[in-house]
Amino acid sequence: MVLRPAQVIHCNALVEAFMETWPEVSRAMPWIIPDMPMEPQIIDFLEETEKMGRTGYLHHWAIIRPWDDSLIGLIGFDKVTRSAEADWNLGYWIRSSEQRRGHAQKAIDAVLDWMSQSGTVVVELKVDPLNTAGLKTVNRTVRKWKGSRCVTGDSSITVSGTRTTHQCYTIPISDRN
Repeated sequence: MVLRPAQVIHCNALVEAFMETWPEVSRAMPWIIPDMPMEPQIIDFLEETEKMGRTGYLHHWAIIRPWDDSLIGLIGFDKVTRSAEADWNLGYWIRSSEQRRGHAQKAIDAVLDWMSQSGTVVVELKVDPLNTAGLKTVNRTVRKWKGSRCVTGDSSITVSGTRTTHQCYTIPISDRN
């Protein structure tokens, strides 16, 4: 697995992967409007990602299988946090055909390692408590990186008309060198 900056060149692969994983992908990408064509929405997302990435306001990567350049998923940081403690929000998504293979954990560890090079920051992760696999991944990450539950960062998210309270966890990250 390799991480490459998410760019417009990943559009077709993302559309294909999103269609494979629909409707579950809408939980990770609640901004997708199901009644509108997906490709223009993905292009807008990727263009905004590239632009905001250049300013340092967010960082998103395509998770790629190196031997055939297949897109496995997305992972990224943005500044849209719910807890008062967090500097960054970390989100990820893995396409359904690649789930349960450890890709999410490897990608999370890689980006947290990368983020640790920038000094001391607090990263939050939010998870739907009904998403058993996601909750397991977040709990494993929180244990490994010595994070904790942050109830004050819990937030309700509406996806396809259903409102769910997502649990928040924070991880203090510091230079590990």
